[in-house]
Amino acid sequence: MKVREAVLADAAEVSGFLQELAALGKRSLPSDAEYVRSNYISHADRIRCSVVEDEDGALLGLQILKRASEGNPYDVTPGWGIMARMCARVLRAVVWGRVLFASTLEAAQGAGLEKIDATIGASNPEGLGYYEAIGFRTYKTSETSISKCLEVSA
Repeated sequence: MKVREAVLADAAEVSGFLQELAALGKRSLPSDAEYVRSNYISHADRIRCSVVEDEDGALLGLQILKRASEGNPYDVTPGWGIMARMCARVLRAVVWGRVLFASTLEAAQGAGLEKIDATIGASNPEGLGYYEAIGFRTYKTSETSISKCLEVSA
């Protein structure tokens, strides 16, 4: 397993597994390669966008960390971090999810973030369980999503 910064060339492969998540009802946002490029890999508020690869170089997942700006679409407090993780293979996600999160947490600390938000679809028990397992706690809910927060310590 290898964690590295995402590059534009990763967009098509990431798009493929995002489309699989959408087909499973675990994703409602766009899943095309251009969306991956503009909203994850090259986003202006991006702090870190990492991918994890298996031993053959296939992408297993993507994790992003952005700084919440004023008027962000997630209604996250400006200055907090916004984190999202998308995975290609849900069953193996627990193993590599912690490795990927260590890299993201380091970036959050380096960026001086005090808190990180993760908003997960209410119908995604795997995602909700992952964020709980790494220390995120629920602070806001809606009919379709649950927002969790992690206090970042240096």
